[in-house]
Amino acid sequence: MTTKRNILIVDDEHSMRDLLESSLASRFQVHVASNGVRGLEILKREKIDLVLSDVQMPGGSGLELLAAIQKDLEYSPVVVMMTAFGTIEGAVEATRHGATDYLTKPFGLDQLNHVLNKCLEHEMLLKENRSLRRNIRTKKQNHGLLGNNHYIESLRETIAMVADSRGTVLLQGESGTGKEVVAQAIHYSGSRCEGPFIRLNCAAIPETLLESELFGYERGAFTGALTTTKGKFELAHGGTLLLDEISEMPFAMQAKLLRVLQEKEFMRLGAKYSTKADVRIIATTNRILKEEVKARNFREDLYFRLNVIPINVVPLRKRKDDIPLLANHFSQIFCAENAKPLMKISDQTLRLLAAMEWPGNVRQLQNVIERAVILSPGDELKEDFFGLSDEMEMTQEIASFDSDMTLRDMERELILRKLSHTRGNRTVAAQELGISVRTLRNKLNIYTDQGVEIPG
Repeated sequence: MTTKRNILIVDDEHSMRDLLESSLASRFQVHVASNGVRGLEILKREKIDLVLSDVQMPGGSGLELLAAIQKDLEYSPVVVMMTAFGTIEGAVEATRHGATDYLTKPFGLDQLNHVLNKCLEHEMLLKENRSLRRNIRTKKQNHGLLGNNHYIESLRETIAMVADSRGTVLLQGESGTGKEVVAQAIHYSGSRCEGPFIRLNCAAIPETLLESELFGYERGAFTGALTTTKGKFELAHGGTLLLDEISEMPFAMQAKLLRVLQEKEFMRLGAKYSTKADVRIIATTNRILKEEVKARNFREDLYFRLNVIPINVVPLRKRKDDIPLLANHFSQIFCAENAKPLMKISDQTLRLLAAMEWPGNVRQLQNVIERAVILSPGDELKEDFFGLSDEMEMTQEIASFDSDMTLRDMERELILRKLSHTRGNRTVAAQELGISVRTLRNKLNIYTDQGVEIPG
């Protein structure tokens, strides 16, 4: 048996209340009130699904009732206003302040049922949409943050603390550790979760285009600007802008970004007026920005502006106990993507995976599992198809460095070895190193100035 939904009829005319009550009693559990004040008392006492209220009433108008509903109730019933022809403006004003629809008196029963059905269907769609958003948000909050290691538990606690703040977040960590996943978790865990999450890779955009990508441009601002185009700041209004690999941003552009962060407004290229920006900034880098500041590669004032909430994302080698969980998770994903039945990873292979150093971190592990899923013919992911010899070779190569070498020396040596291994192919070398081609090019220019011979 289907339970009737509750409707509240609020009208000061006794005959109108009786007519509506008798007309709707077969579909609804009907409650009646003679004015807004008494209607609000019923709303606080009963869980009402739909309110059908007159606009003009002594002792509490429909508009006053609507305002009280939005202010005093913990739930939001559907509200339909009824009005005589002379007070339509009041009903229209009510729709601007939260009423779903209005009816002009006199109206027929068919018209009444049509409006009520439309409003209830609209409310059902809104509820389904909110439910879907909650599900998506929950998945995005947890996506990639798998693990029981104490580092991950601490990271989850930090995300919960900073999610609702407006402070800029600086995520630092090696390439492949999942900094973008953490950024998404912060966004979808906080009050801006309904807003956009916009990402800009500072290393992937040519220097000449970066300003227009960030701030947008007006029509005619430059040759080829045929239409006014929004930049990433404007697209992220009300949400989050992720500036990925912020250390790759050119020095001149850093000054412009600092101004936007300080003044909370930006100007499109070719525009005469600035635009306000309600944007929460999250920046990521695989470098230690404090060292980049000392080396004069990054502005100190911008560093302080970004480093309001610093979060370090640890490498996979510091949470090896999570590797079996991550490996099985990636296996499930890639089996589904490749239309393969769920494939098991043997305990021996899991132990081998957990014993490796993983210089490419979670991204490297993910790629290894994807390769094994694609190449394995049976129902088990066997060691032979993981290509672990190549991964071990990279790990051993890193382990072969002189213990007296500085971090910069080790970085230079690894880059030169990788470039030699790829026979001078900078694109492939950058991909295998997990850095951008621009980063590789900049480092090679520094090495050349130091008199180092570049392979290839």
